[in-house]
Amino acid sequence: MHAAGPRPRPRLATATRTQVTLGRALPVLVMVLVVVADLVTPDSERVDRLLFTVPALAATTWSVYGTIGMGFVAAGLRALLVVGRGEPGAEELLASEGLILGITAASAWVSAVRTRYEQDLAEVTAVADVVQRVVLRPPPPRLGPVELHLLYVAAAAKARIGGDFYEAVQIPGAVRIMLGDVQGKGLGAVETASVLLGAFRSTAYDAPDLPALADRLDEGLARYAAWDPESDAAERFATVVLVELPDGCDTARLLNCGHPAPLLQHGTEITTVEVADPSLPLNLAGLADSRHQVEEFPFGPGDRLLLYTDGVSETRDRAGVFYPLEERARQWAGAPSEQVPELLHQDLAAYGAGGLDDDVAALLVVRAGGPAAPEDPR
Repeated sequence: MHAAGPRPRPRLATATRTQVTLGRALPVLVMVLVVVADLVTPDSERVDRLLFTVPALAATTWSVYGTIGMGFVAAGLRALLVVGRGEPGAEELLASEGLILGITAASAWVSAVRTRYEQDLAEVTAVADVVQRVVLRPPPPRLGPVELHLLYVAAAAKARIGGDFYEAVQIPGAVRIMLGDVQGKGLGAVETASVLLGAFRSTAYDAPDLPALADRLDEGLARYAAWDPESDAAERFATVVLVELPDGCDTARLLNCGHPAPLLQHGTEITTVEVADPSLPLNLAGLADSRHQVEEFPFGPGDRLLLYTDGVSETRDRAGVFYPLEERARQWAGAPSEQVPELLHQDLAAYGAGGLDDDVAALLVVRAGGPAAPEDPR
């Protein structure tokens, strides 16, 4: 599992490689089948016709030159089989060979088009990887006395980034963490998430407290919307949870802007960290007085805090029942912290009726014992 950044899809990659391997082997298997049929079947003329499919099959996975080579091998093989059986005349043989070569030419064109699209996709994927590292960079595994274990899965196929976002920084005297979820999906949600990430990174170090930080995040969205009123970010809101973990103090502070309540584990006890009067989501705070309430609670060595987005809590099974996150968290209370995100991902994928159809972000925050690690250099 990739516990320190946006999670790639290794199972999908493995399945794709397997499909490509089978696709490359299929035209060869067809030719082997025809030869075997010619040896064991007296009347194998009908089986010979399978050779016409060889270049078309090769075009799905082989290169242009590989497809052309497969076509010529199929044409030569059919000529040898037909001549060896003393079948038909020269004109009919030339016609059938011409047909195979014609299919080969068309298949080579298809292979060229496919290869070009694959190259374009590889370039776009490379750009997405760079954007991921810049916009949604992996959090460090440890900031001072705080360990961070991440699960991130974008809902869009092949995507690296979605509308869920996270960040963690170490400031003098504390660690500050943000996890949030932008309304909607697609590039507009990614744009809004990038604005909030930029605002957090620029203000988390000097905001005097969490309420001030939440106000500055809201101001960042408002300024961006004023700068580009046609942007989707001007219309979208985001739910956010902000956490502050002071150094040398076994407490945590939490401010919730309309986000799902985190789960707190102390020993084997799992509780929900509710805020009596949660704030409005960001970009909606202008509808009311922005008076933020901060919840402070004990958070000592070994305690764990699970922050997550609604892609986790709102996953449904075939009967429409929401994912029982708190129940599952109790089952994993004794599991090593670094394994919890992978356990959550596997369980969510198995529980969802259609797999994971929404962005998923979950960040397990652990107050570790022992000496503090060096400060985050970012």
